[in-house]
Amino acid sequence: MTQKELTYSAIDLLKKLIEIPSFSSEEDKTGDLLAYWCTIHNIEYNRTKNNVWAVNKYFDESKPTILLNSHHDTVYPNNGYTKDPFKAIVEDGKLYGLGSNDAGGCLVALLATFSYFYHQENLKYNLVFVGSAEEESSGPDGLNSMLSIIPKIDVGIVGEPTQMQLAIAEKGLIVFDGKVKGTPSHAAHPNSDNPIYNAIEVLEWFKNYQFDKTSEVLGDVKMTVTQINAGKQHNAVPSAVDLVIDVRVNDKYSNKEIADILEREAPCEMKPRSLRLNSSSIDKNHPLIEAGMAIGRITYGSPTLSDQSVLSCQSVKLGPGDSTRSHTADEFIYVDEIKEGIDIYIKILEQVIK
Repeated sequence: MTQKELTYSAIDLLKKLIEIPSFSSEEDKTGDLLAYWCTIHNIEYNRTKNNVWAVNKYFDESKPTILLNSHHDTVYPNNGYTKDPFKAIVEDGKLYGLGSNDAGGCLVALLATFSYFYHQENLKYNLVFVGSAEEESSGPDGLNSMLSIIPKIDVGIVGEPTQMQLAIAEKGLIVFDGKVKGTPSHAAHPNSDNPIYNAIEVLEWFKNYQFDKTSEVLGDVKMTVTQINAGKQHNAVPSAVDLVIDVRVNDKYSNKEIADILEREAPCEMKPRSLRLNSSSIDKNHPLIEAGMAIGRITYGSPTLSDQSVLSCQSVKLGPGDSTRSHTADEFIYVDEIKEGIDIYIKILEQVIK
């Protein structure tokens, strides 16, 4: 198939994907669609739960391997939709529908790109495509579960909406459960150890705390208290105030380093839920980045999380669409963005793998 034929086929695939609900852990039917694409394009594919993956036809274990990855799960539609989120509607060049921008456009563009190179011989790199599940929920059966199954990866392209600019670094994430303790009592009696009052000083500490190391690409570590909960009735002082703290970690720290700092310095009990969603980056001089810059792509650091966080190799986030449209009502992607995305993916890879 020519690039033009693959492009129109990819857009048609996205329309079909939009019209099938594929919430995290419920992606079996969109997985069927990805498998069917591979079948009609004579691609030998594998399926592990709801993850559909394939390697290029002339895969050679002696060569390095590039991962092409995006996800086919979506969040639930919010109440602000004025259009049917499960109906693919094209108006004024925009393709509307849940998951169109995040990350359906990226997914079909990468799949078309993989298909373009699949049958080619004598490539300098192997290619592995993974259409993964459970990205939105950071679930156990997503890309993280595939890393011990697919061939070893040397570098990854993760498809998320970046307007086809090169996100060469991405912040990691740690969610902490914090607990401000005090003394429970009847509200009618004096209590100098009310945990709700104690929490005032603790919240000020979180508001003003700054981590020492700043990243040239990602800036500062960002820490935000996002939830607070205490008390069950009006006449009883609770024993504790529960906090949830969202920490976005730059590439100057590991998640464990951040956890150690906060467990040592924070003025309340701190417990991380997970340390596995680390920051990620790629050398600006990597051939993929140089190839992208050579055709006018710019580099930047991304504050949002993706499946890059589960990769231990270097990776770049790159895809059609705009991150600010993700998870919004009446989500859309421009049809021309998909066309441009496929063209840019192919041009970058041709400079590196041919």
